[in-house]
Amino acid sequence: MTTDICEQDTRMVQAEAVHKAFGSNQVLKGVSLEVKAGEVACLIGPSGSGKSTFLRCLNHLEKIDAGRISIDGELMGYRERRGRLHELPEKDVLRQRSEIGMVFQHFDLFPHMTVVEYLIEAPVLVRGLAKADAVATAERLLDRVGLAHKRDAYPAELSGGQQQRVAIARALAMEPKLMLFDEPTSALDPELVGEVLDVMRTLAHSGMTMVVVTHEIGFAREVGDNLVFMDEGVVLETGDPRTVIHDPQHPRTRAFLSQVL
Repeated sequence: MTTDICEQDTRMVQAEAVHKAFGSNQVLKGVSLEVKAGEVACLIGPSGSGKSTFLRCLNHLEKIDAGRISIDGELMGYRERRGRLHELPEKDVLRQRSEIGMVFQHFDLFPHMTVVEYLIEAPVLVRGLAKADAVATAERLLDRVGLAHKRDAYPAELSGGQQQRVAIARALAMEPKLMLFDEPTSALDPELVGEVLDVMRTLAHSGMTMVVVTHEIGFAREVGDNLVFMDEGVVLETGDPRTVIHDPQHPRTRAFLSQVL
């Protein structure tokens, strides 16, 4: 097997020249990114740089205007026929999306469901898992995120950090091949940030492929395999997090980091 084939086989995320506009506002202007299986890519940059939009494009929550995105070697949201891309039917997009976990800034748990009911809903309804098996998986995941004792609690009885950990467990309950995090700690009080980052560290160390939009530079330096700095819809700098943070090459990267470190 050639080196090129080996490298191709290890790519979990491959985004090529992705463009996205909302009306006349060009949010993404040719963003490319590769993430190998088991790697953690951290996206940083000022508000409005396109980070969250790009993340939503990765699982086709936003439809791209140009370029292409492949997840684990499969085109996301499209099939290619005679050199042209054709959008997949919604049921096929939902199948693809079911293999990608996403954790948003705002957890928005269902207030009428207990934690365990919330965790088993998608595995039972989407994957067809038997309820007993889904409950066993949910209990294992709650233990993993340190919330086994909150199994029967309702969201109103949980702190923000606990709710976000439940949201992570729910994403993991679908056994995703890729996890996307959109500033998962930005809505939390400062004293609750650490407990969510600890869960994400454990997940990263377990070998989960992750793309993380974050303002937690320390987390990116410690856990990330690749740091991507975006501004005004383009990638200005990418590389080893420790190198980029301590010796940024682009003037805009230097200016941004000087404000957040």
